[in-house]
Amino acid sequence: MVQIQDDYETKLGQTTGWTGIPTHYCPGCEHGILTRLIGLTLEEMGLLKKAVMVDSVGCSVLAYDYFNCDHIQAPHGRAPAVMAGVKRTHPELIVFTIQGDGDALAIGLLETVYAAIRGEPITVFLYNNSIYGMTGGQMAPTTMPGQITTTTPYGREVESTGNPIDIMKILSPIERVSYLRRGILVPQPVKAKHGLMYQVKNILDAKRIIENAFKVQQKGGYSLVEFLGTCNVNWKMTIEESKHYPFDQTIKQYPPGVFRDRFGIEGKIL
Repeated sequence: MVQIQDDYETKLGQTTGWTGIPTHYCPGCEHGILTRLIGLTLEEMGLLKKAVMVDSVGCSVLAYDYFNCDHIQAPHGRAPAVMAGVKRTHPELIVFTIQGDGDALAIGLLETVYAAIRGEPITVFLYNNSIYGMTGGQMAPTTMPGQITTTTPYGREVESTGNPIDIMKILSPIERVSYLRRGILVPQPVKAKHGLMYQVKNILDAKRIIENAFKVQQKGGYSLVEFLGTCNVNWKMTIEESKHYPFDQTIKQYPPGVFRDRFGIEGKIL
């Protein structure tokens, strides 16, 4: 372990949570960061041998190639239902998924909501880049008002499409939900004397959030963590431009924070 900042530590080099297979994600996408953080956390918490990832359909669909744990492929949007079946049959296992905003909040919205209503002891990691990344950049449930996509070339109009879905607002009133957290996976651009630099505190915080989500499952609770990310390819931006966008725009629609913490994993609820 290497000390980075204050009480932040990280492991350099290969983690046993990874298979070592190169990922398919586009350059600049934070899916690779999320993969690294989850694999590292599973290793550090000693969960690899009893972890099962239920693979969704979307940009993370090939995740079974990357994690050194058992996997089950779910139909599009149905990961929470499959996870519930695995967990009820084998409650000793740690069950998790990575879903895109389209997978979890469009075709899979009912599965997401009803798993929360039942309080299934599962862990969902939701990657929100406010667009359909894998299928060509169409408008997603999380696309923001005025945001340009391939199906909203003049910007999303809420008069005809409705408002974006904020899953934190939908799930936070549900009694059996244990942990709801929104974080940012994007390194924050900072102008420095010798050029552009990136702060990684958001990523270090994301590591702790992932640990907390698994701890909540170990306590028997339902957890959903939403991470804000980028999609520079479908946003039609350079990688550098895309790193500014979440801090300039996305967090106004989707503010980071703790929205439910029934076990007091993080402390005071916002």
